[in-house]
Amino acid sequence: MIYRPLWIVLLFLLFAPAGCDYGRMYDQESVRTHEKKMPPGTPGAVPVTGGTEGLRRTDPRDLKNPLSPTASTISQGKEVYFSYCVQCHGPRADGKGTVGQSFAPLPVSLTDPRVLGHSDGELFVDISLGAGRHPALATTVSEPDRWAVIHYLRSLKGEGKG
Repeated sequence: MIYRPLWIVLLFLLFAPAGCDYGRMYDQESVRTHEKKMPPGTPGAVPVTGGTEGLRRTDPRDLKNPLSPTASTISQGKEVYFSYCVQCHGPRADGKGTVGQSFAPLPVSLTDPRVLGHSDGELFVDISLGAGRHPALATTVSEPDRWAVIHYLRSLKGEGKG
């Protein structure tokens, strides 16, 4: 037992020269961000306008649907609805989609007068930013397509009831 501390000292002396050379570590090439000035950024590389932040700050009732409720717009809205919404809200927009049946609470019926009583802007914000369990679709579905879906839903006029 008396030799144990001696072995530790001998091992330390044996391996110390093979260890780190702190002098070379201090002088090595490395990135020292605190010592170098960063180059200026490319103008326009980082967007500072657009996105959803402006939408968050806007009163939804002030938003107006820029699309007219034409047959082609409603058709476009239907196509988008059946690509992104039907899984949860169902083919009749009654909240009885295949995936939506696993949710609690169930998805809302989009043909309910309480839903359709909202302004286009309020529906647009709910679709874009999400509402309750509804996911935000602003980065998934283009803005014109979101407006077109609203025209499609309004064209259903309560067909999903019952």
